[in-house]
Amino acid sequence: MRKTIVIGIALLFGFALFMGGAPATAQAKTTFITIGTGGITGVYYPTGGAIAKIVNKKKKEYGIRCTVESTGGSVFNVNAIMSGDLEFGVVQSDRQFQAINGSPDSEWAGKPQKDLRAVFSIHPESITLVAAVDADIKNILDLKGKRVNIGNPGSGQRQNSIDALTAVGIDIKKDLNAEGIKASESAGLLQDGRIDAFFYTVGHPNGSIKEATSGKRKIRFASITGVEKLLEKYPYYAKAFIPIKLYPGAVNKKDIQTFGVKATFVTSAKVPDNVVYAITKEVFDNFEAFKKLHPAYQVLTKEGMLEGLSAPIHPGAMKYYKEAGLK
Repeated sequence: MRKTIVIGIALLFGFALFMGGAPATAQAKTTFITIGTGGITGVYYPTGGAIAKIVNKKKKEYGIRCTVESTGGSVFNVNAIMSGDLEFGVVQSDRQFQAINGSPDSEWAGKPQKDLRAVFSIHPESITLVAAVDADIKNILDLKGKRVNIGNPGSGQRQNSIDALTAVGIDIKKDLNAEGIKASESAGLLQDGRIDAFFYTVGHPNGSIKEATSGKRKIRFASITGVEKLLEKYPYYAKAFIPIKLYPGAVNKKDIQTFGVKATFVTSAKVPDNVVYAITKEVFDNFEAFKKLHPAYQVLTKEGMLEGLSAPIHPGAMKYYKEAGLK
C-alpha cells in the first residue's frame, strides 16, 4: 500500500513537472524582440512586418519571436532602443547620423547615442511635397503664406521639412502657417481644405499619398529644388525623384525632382550577437523574396543595403556580412 502511494505521488509530481515545467523551459529558450516602425500607412510599418515575417518562419530554429509596433517614427525608435523598450527600429539615415554624433541641430545635441548600432539600410525615401492645385503651389518656394504640415515633433520628416525650407530661405515661423501633425493624417486634412500642402519623407508608392491624390480636391507634387548647398553640407542627403506613374491621380505629367534619405534598420550594442546575426542572415538569404514584399524594395541591392550607415555595424550583422563576402 505504501509503495503504491509513493508511486502515485511520484507520478503526480512528474505530471506537475510536465505540465508546469515544460512551458517554462520553452519560454526560457524563446527570445522576444520588437521592431519599432512608424505610422501604419507609411512604408516603415510594412517594412517591420516584412522582416518579422521572414524571421518568424524560423522561430523554432532560432528561438526568436518577432513582433512589430507602430510608433511615432525615427526619433521615437532611437530613444526606445536606447532605453531598452525596443530591440530594433526603422530609422531615417539622417536621424541615425545625428543620434550617433549628438549633432547640435538634433534632439541628441551634445548627447551622442554611443550604443546605437546599424544593421542594414533599406529603401530610399524621398522628401515629398504634396500640394492642392487650387493653392497654386508648384515649387517649394510657393509655400510662403500657405498652411503647411511639416510633420509631427519626433519624426524624421519634420527635420527634413525644416532643412528643405531653410535651404531655400523660408522661415517656418514667419513665412508660413506650419502644422505639426503626423504625415499619415495629412491626406484627410488636405482634402478637407484645412491645409494647402504637406511634406512626407517616405518610400513610394505610399498609401496615404495615394489617398490624397484620389480625392475630389485636385493634387500635384511640388518640386523641391535649389537645395544644392544642403546636399553638400549633409552627406546623408542625395538628389531623388518621384515616379509620377505611381500616382495617376495627380495632375503632374513628369517625374518630380526632390532629394531624400534612406530608411535604415538599427539596434543597440546590448542586443545579443546571435539575435542580430539571425535577423541579418534571414533577410539577406531570402533577399529576392524580401524584395517582393513591398514595391519600394524593387531598387534594393545587397551592396546598397550596406550604404548610408553612420553608426558602427553591430558585430552580429558584421559576422554575416563577412561570411557572405559583403565586407
